[in-house]
Amino acid sequence: MGNRLSKIYTRTGDAGETGLGDGSRVPKDDQRVEAYGTVDELNSVVGMLLGHELPDSCTRILNDVQHHLFDLGSELCVPGYEVLNNDHVTWLEQELDALNADLPFLKEFILPGGSVAAGTCHLARTVCRRAEREVVTLGRDADLPACSAAYLNRLSDLLFVMARVILRHQALGEVLWQAGRAPQLKGEDA
Repeated sequence: MGNRLSKIYTRTGDAGETGLGDGSRVPKDDQRVEAYGTVDELNSVVGMLLGHELPDSCTRILNDVQHHLFDLGSELCVPGYEVLNNDHVTWLEQELDALNADLPFLKEFILPGGSVAAGTCHLARTVCRRAEREVVTLGRDADLPACSAAYLNRLSDLLFVMARVILRHQALGEVLWQAGRAPQLKGEDA
């Protein structure tokens, strides 16, 4: 493990630069910083999701995901460093298949929501998609571990399915999208 922080502020970033894990300095809006910053944001939203009452399977999976996201952030912060591998992607696929096995087939689009926990799960999914886009953009100019984008792609799928699982656990229905729904004016029945 690297250096431990004994002092939280260093003043080294006051001029708009930050240090990567290899000691190099880059602007704070560098694409690499955008990518690992968005992964950090995703990990925070997953932490918010874990604050809700969830099915045990979801809690178990999300606890592991938080560790993987921290590993992914370290991969993105330290050029040339690699922790995640194909086993992590396969694990996500297996967990996704297990969660999805008992869900009814989707015939319509669903809206993100239905409960605070499911809505938070959908928020995590959308931040995950943004993190994936940031990693893809970074990958155009930097060598990245092969599994970075694949892990995020699979995780966003898992989070979608998990939101559905959460609603079933809470005995709540999914909110179905109604294409072309007219606004409900005051005095009209919903």
